[in-house]
Amino acid sequence: MATVTLDPAYGWVLLAATSTFFLNSYHSINTGNYRKKAKCPYPAAYAPADRTDEDAHRFNCAQRAHANYIENQPSAVAALLLAGLRFPITSALMGAGWTVSRYMYMVGYSQGGEGGKGRYKGIYFWFFQAGLAALASYNGVALLMGW
Repeated sequence: MATVTLDPAYGWVLLAATSTFFLNSYHSINTGNYRKKAKCPYPAAYAPADRTDEDAHRFNCAQRAHANYIENQPSAVAALLLAGLRFPITSALMGAGWTVSRYMYMVGYSQGGEGGKGRYKGIYFWFFQAGLAALASYNGVALLMGW
């Protein structure tokens, strides 16, 4: 049986994880603002395809940015919490980088543009997410191998 002793620096990991909750709330506010400008009533998740105006396009982009966030956030936070058990500072920095990148992704995507290419401003979140997953995997292997 393994005993887990948390380094006090794990608090940084918890703060990095918590930042993702606040960003999710900001995503909701951002999407709501674009929904209001587009005059797209609930319960419609997106503006209809026959709407080609800029407000509808930006709302759809903001909504898609939020959906993509919700798709990735659980895995990123789980990897952050697991990776932080052995690498708290590195993991917290990568978690903070993930949150900042996701904010940039949201802002860029919400600005619209052809094909929503503004999202590329924050595409670096993939590197942080992959790094966290790699560190979490390493922790599992290290535990099994007794490292």
